[in-house]
Amino acid sequence: MYHNPVLLKQSVDDLVTNPDGIYVDCTFGGGGHSREILSRLSEKGKLFSFDQDLDALKNTIDDPRFTLVNQNFRFLENSMLMYGIPQVDGVLADLGVSSHQFDEAERGFSTRNNAPLDMRMNVMQNLDAKRVINEYEETELADIFYHYGELREARKLARDIVHHRKTKTITTTEDLKKLFSYLPPHKVNKFYAQLFQAIRIEVNQELEALKEMLVQALNILKPEGRLVVISYHSLEDRLVKRFLKNGMFEGEQQRDIYGNYKKVFELLKSKAIIPDDKEIEENSRARSAKMRTGIKV
Repeated sequence: MYHNPVLLKQSVDDLVTNPDGIYVDCTFGGGGHSREILSRLSEKGKLFSFDQDLDALKNTIDDPRFTLVNQNFRFLENSMLMYGIPQVDGVLADLGVSSHQFDEAERGFSTRNNAPLDMRMNVMQNLDAKRVINEYEETELADIFYHYGELREARKLARDIVHHRKTKTITTTEDLKKLFSYLPPHKVNKFYAQLFQAIRIEVNQELEALKEMLVQALNILKPEGRLVVISYHSLEDRLVKRFLKNGMFEGEQQRDIYGNYKKVFELLKSKAIIPDDKEIEENSRARSAKMRTGIKV
């Protein structure tokens, strides 16, 4: 299976309120969420799905109501305007890396396989993991490891990498992992997961793209339109939670002329929705998922 969609029914239940409406799936992948959305739409409804990964294009859906856009979702607003769609009824984004990307060893996403240092979701872009590891300054690497991987020993890790690459280019995932072979076995799995996450986020500019998509989703949503986001780590969830709360990512929350805090969304539920035990048992990658839904004020 290309990808087993997480929180499938719950997310589409929250998203689709108008069968005749126009909807966006920002992360098409294997098309699981898109197919479920289409099953809820009438003949008048339309769905636009985005994916920058060329492999995802093979999963396109033969349906006159469906359009697959081969773009990063950070280009959401302009892409919809190109199709003559200024407003939509709902936007869904499942932010997880697809099972297919993890399972394709040569993509370099997984810690399990020896592969080229790549990690690009869009294989046409220039920046890959090899360039990050071999060309970034020590301070840049330390910042990435600390902020994106939440690794406390970020400075030491960056120093070890820079020292090693002076004599030999780091080209594969195994080359990178061997640098930290001194780690105790009980820490290895979590450490590599955090390290690879940090590098992947930098390669794909994931947090910047997420912030741009959220702002653009707000712009194109109709009043009472819905934004549904499924995140998989705290960095993403904090951004989504704050944006849904006050339409900002940082700084002081804005007030109206009466001194009341301005709201751009009403939360459909006060707390994030998480998969139940049955879904986690069937799909271990759902374990860390959190879903939040906002209704545009």
